[in-house]
Amino acid sequence: MNFKALPAAEVPAGLQANLRDYQKQGLNWLTFLDEFNFGGCLADDMGLGKTVQVLAFLLGQRTRVKQNTNLVVVPTSLLFNWQNEIAKFAPSLKVLLVYGPNRVKNLPDLNQYEVVLTSYGTLLMDAPVLKAYTFNYIILDESQHIKNPETERYRAVRLLQSRNKLVLTGTPIENNTFDLYGQLSFACPGLLGDKRYFRDHYSTPIDKFKDSRRAAELQRKVSPFILRRTKEQVAPELPDKTEMVIYCEMGPEQRRIYDDNEREIRDYIASQHEGELLRNSMQVLRGLTRLRQICNSPALISGGDSQNHSSAKIDTLLEQIESKAPHHKILVFSQFVTMLELIKKELVARNISFTMLTGQTKDRAAVVNTFQENEAVRVFLISLKAGGTGLNLTRADYVYLVDPWWNPAVENQAIDRTYRIGQHQNVVAVRLICPNTVEEKIQKLQETKKELVKEVVKTDNALLKSMSKKELLGLFSR
Repeated sequence: MNFKALPAAEVPAGLQANLRDYQKQGLNWLTFLDEFNFGGCLADDMGLGKTVQVLAFLLGQRTRVKQNTNLVVVPTSLLFNWQNEIAKFAPSLKVLLVYGPNRVKNLPDLNQYEVVLTSYGTLLMDAPVLKAYTFNYIILDESQHIKNPETERYRAVRLLQSRNKLVLTGTPIENNTFDLYGQLSFACPGLLGDKRYFRDHYSTPIDKFKDSRRAAELQRKVSPFILRRTKEQVAPELPDKTEMVIYCEMGPEQRRIYDDNEREIRDYIASQHEGELLRNSMQVLRGLTRLRQICNSPALISGGDSQNHSSAKIDTLLEQIESKAPHHKILVFSQFVTMLELIKKELVARNISFTMLTGQTKDRAAVVNTFQENEAVRVFLISLKAGGTGLNLTRADYVYLVDPWWNPAVENQAIDRTYRIGQHQNVVAVRLICPNTVEEKIQKLQETKKELVKEVVKTDNALLKSMSKKELLGLFSR
């Protein structure tokens, strides 16, 4: 299919964004499929704006259907991202978050919403209720979560009813051709036959016997229903670097540990006079650092013992690395070497090749050359202190900042390790942030006090000393 020749769809007035040309083509494609009641798979690379294309499409549905209630299912880690993107790009969409204690009790109530946003985990529990409701669209983000049709997740989404379906993923095929079956059998029922037929006719011949004829046949069959653009394909339209945030929702135990420690530092600040706080700013800084460590992993405050501690950030980061590493080189920065050690342990367990640079590294040049020149080494773990300057890592095109802090200059130095002379790729920089924590507050502080941050931040302590008691307490209010 010639995606560029599709009829132009009108960009809805409610969209608060200027779509790039390839994003307009995505909207045209989604609209074209919709006219014929075909489902599809939007499989653009991460960072190319799949969400904004879908939001533009959902806004456009207002004029096409009488009942525009759409179910959007995402990994828990992306719930906050979707909420933020909707608020930013399509604030007029009426959204219901179905997660935690907030659940659907009365199905007719869904009629008043345009987006019902939920997680895969929540859906497992709610599918028996939701299956009685007919949505306009069901949209699965990170749809590789249903690539295995034997899972409860896949069976749950197949229970649901809708006029049409879409799946979104940056990695439609992670391991083998059969990954396509689960996703497309949901989005385009009947297109690929049953599981046995697909395995015998396509998956086994292609993956086991490298049958190019069958591969070409499958390509012809699915190509109208999959739209995939890589960063390389649309590079001229992209900024040199794209910055984004992934929100990592803590599990109950991590949240309990965080809340206990936050209460302690909040009570301490509340009990001090302004002058005392100024004199004791190091105490406040230690408390803030402790909270940041807990956001990374409670193991950081218990001597690196991760046995009994889950970490939302490590789970999210590894999900990202596993999907990106086959095709991209990745930098991972943290201020805490103990956090890098925890990540290292997980990479070893998953057999993902990496190299690492900390203040203890003796031969920096050898480590850098290994990452730059060895194709097998996909991930570079770097402590911010050791790797913030003097490195040229142009092979990487994804940068993950595990623990953002309030000095944008330090963060930008890290990002610019890869965005250097000799870099011919578009760089995606990702900050991992735990919502409803000091990290999120500091991110907002960066946005509202950019000038202050620029002028004052020589050290973290310098910024603390410039803040009033009220502003410090504001870091801990929900």
